[in-house]
Amino acid sequence: MNQDYIQPNDWSIIEEGFDVDRVKSSESLFSIGNGAMGQRANFEENYSGHTFQGSYIAGIYYPDKTKVGWWKNGYPKYFAKVLNAPNWIGIDIEINGENFDLNSCTEVSNFRRELNMKEGWYNRSFTAVLKNKTEIAVNVRRFLSIELDEVGYINYEITPLNKDAKIVYKPYVDAGVTNEDTNWEEKFWEPLDVKKSGNEGFVTAQTFKTHFKVTTFMHNSILTNGELTHISPSTIDALSDKIQFSYDTIVAKGEKSSIQKIGGYTVSLNHENTVTAAEKIIQVALHKGYDQLLEEHIAAWAKIWEMSDITITGDVKAQQGIRFNIFQLNQTYLGKDSRLNIGPKGFTGEKYGGSTYWDTEAYCIPFYMATKDQQVARNLLTYRFNQLDKAIENAKDNLGFKNGAALYPMVTMNGEECHNEWEITHEEIHRNGAIAFAIFNYYRFTGDYSYIPEKGLEVLIGIARFWHQRASFSKEKDQYVILGVTGPNEYENNINNNFYTNYIAKWCIDYAYEQIQKVSLEYPLDHKRIIEKVALSETELHEWKSVSQNMYFPKSAELGIYLQQDGFLDKDLVPVKDLDRSQRPINQKWSWDRVLRSPYIKQADVLQCFYFFENHFSKEELERNFDFYESFTVHESSLSPCVHSIQAAKLDKMDMAYTFYLRTSRLDLDDYNKEVEEGCHITSMAGTWMSIVEGFGGMRVKNDSLHFSPKIPKEWEGYSFKINFRNQILKIAVTHNETQFSLEGDKEITVFVNEKPIEVQPNQMVTA
Repeated sequence: MNQDYIQPNDWSIIEEGFDVDRVKSSESLFSIGNGAMGQRANFEENYSGHTFQGSYIAGIYYPDKTKVGWWKNGYPKYFAKVLNAPNWIGIDIEINGENFDLNSCTEVSNFRRELNMKEGWYNRSFTAVLKNKTEIAVNVRRFLSIELDEVGYINYEITPLNKDAKIVYKPYVDAGVTNEDTNWEEKFWEPLDVKKSGNEGFVTAQTFKTHFKVTTFMHNSILTNGELTHISPSTIDALSDKIQFSYDTIVAKGEKSSIQKIGGYTVSLNHENTVTAAEKIIQVALHKGYDQLLEEHIAAWAKIWEMSDITITGDVKAQQGIRFNIFQLNQTYLGKDSRLNIGPKGFTGEKYGGSTYWDTEAYCIPFYMATKDQQVARNLLTYRFNQLDKAIENAKDNLGFKNGAALYPMVTMNGEECHNEWEITHEEIHRNGAIAFAIFNYYRFTGDYSYIPEKGLEVLIGIARFWHQRASFSKEKDQYVILGVTGPNEYENNINNNFYTNYIAKWCIDYAYEQIQKVSLEYPLDHKRIIEKVALSETELHEWKSVSQNMYFPKSAELGIYLQQDGFLDKDLVPVKDLDRSQRPINQKWSWDRVLRSPYIKQADVLQCFYFFENHFSKEELERNFDFYESFTVHESSLSPCVHSIQAAKLDKMDMAYTFYLRTSRLDLDDYNKEVEEGCHITSMAGTWMSIVEGFGGMRVKNDSLHFSPKIPKEWEGYSFKINFRNQILKIAVTHNETQFSLEGDKEITVFVNEKPIEVQPNQMVTA
């Protein structure tokens, strides 16, 4: 059974009723972020029950020393941890002499959380009875400003219901935090300084090893019935890594008391003096005030939604699912800073570490290209260009490659490999292909070729050199093979000739070769600069082509399918439908040896190739491969359902496409994989967007034009989305009877619907 406590709602994530067993899951689901920082939905007040406390700052990490039982040469020396940052949200509260803790209250009623995705705020309200029989009503609202992205705001309101109350608010900033995810139980933060000034507190700390300096700050205001009281702290407790103020208030029965707390981070990535920067940003926030800052924040979210929203009518759970995915993507990355990227858990947890996987290039770039200015996607490509030297170093030091061959890391923060599972780190090399594909995909969608001569061609050459050296010639087959790999299906390790890996290797070499020729003709100065820099010869190019033209692809003539790898048909081919439900998920129920020997597939593998290179294969080939491989796919990767949904829609398997859509869109909300308490699956959320736009909408880019083949699940009345295609904003609205197009732009655009051209004029609606 999947969890089913989130209330269906078009624009909000809502939980009603307090259940201690749901606290950690809800901390993930109700997380908030603004691209620069984020935090799990921890209670501000002390909570003695099971909780996973987590706040995170974009770009800040710690190189946790690798921990393995048996060291092998080539293991990365460290695993980059997403750091639990100093905690600024904390507010201990004492009511009539008793510490307030929901876990120890005698009664909690009317408990309600809401994450308002439309306006970008998190609210929690409830009534509680303490052991001392004081009954209180509490309402707390928190948001992390989009406009002032170093600032968050908490408005914490308490109303005594049955008696007068002495309420002591004890807000604090604490740098003495630890990571839930750590190899050696090391301390990651070194406290440097604690400072206080009036109602302001500052704790400055830096990370060990990486020496990121962070000032975590707070400013506190006490209000009664909404009016500022100008109460000063009665006591101030300062330790080396924590500062806490106490504010004593006497509150009459029925009167509303509140603390407004400004908090956040200033970091050495952006400021030379982080304390001075913190003092300045507090003054800016105070000048604006809670109401204005919230109003500006809501307006910023309205602007984001104006472009990125997808509407679905007739299916509230489907609507809630897609908006949750779009909301979390925008909370995680807004494209303002090319030093940043999209971590797999975003600001919702620590699992996996690192800030960059192949997920960014394969799944996230299409979303950001189509819903924001193209510069955002260009920044994501530039991130990889800036780390090219590290990728070359990685291939040289770990694999013994030479001559500028580049292997991009499986997981990274700064370009160095920091994933410490050998069969993934050194064998899941298809990630190189996704990075090259993203360059192709960016040009295909935006028409901006300038990135390739400026930066992209050097990346393509490094990747092509890698595939040239990674392939080996088989005398028996008289073809080139690629041995000892892990494909996208991580339930197979150290196998030979993974079809997807071999195919994308060939494609990368061919694409790099084509771009070298194109740049030579159209950008001769860039061509000369690059060829001289990388010392690329005609002899080497000839060797590339030999590998590409003679690449081996495993296939079954009898079944008419490509084989996931050599020997796949030797397995005991029992389809998933005949697998006892009690055995799922297999990664939690079976030994790794049993998983590896099984035919079960974690995510799209052969079908990932059909997704990327759809126009290289016929629809009949897709259907044969889809029917065969989907029957063995357990979808235990968050990246799996979206690709299958897109392909099921293309094959007119609409019931299946809809089921996969619900699975990808509600993966975390319904906790399909029983792990949401560790954090949400952020990067796969871009796949949810693709499952509507590319799946049901059938959007493709062919010959510089947008093509659509719209379909609609029977469960829906209609759906709509917007695409920013080459600085023209196109809106598509689909019902069971028709498809409508409208255009925000200054010139007409021709789109194709089921291969038929349609002229769309600015500010006019066209029905197809």
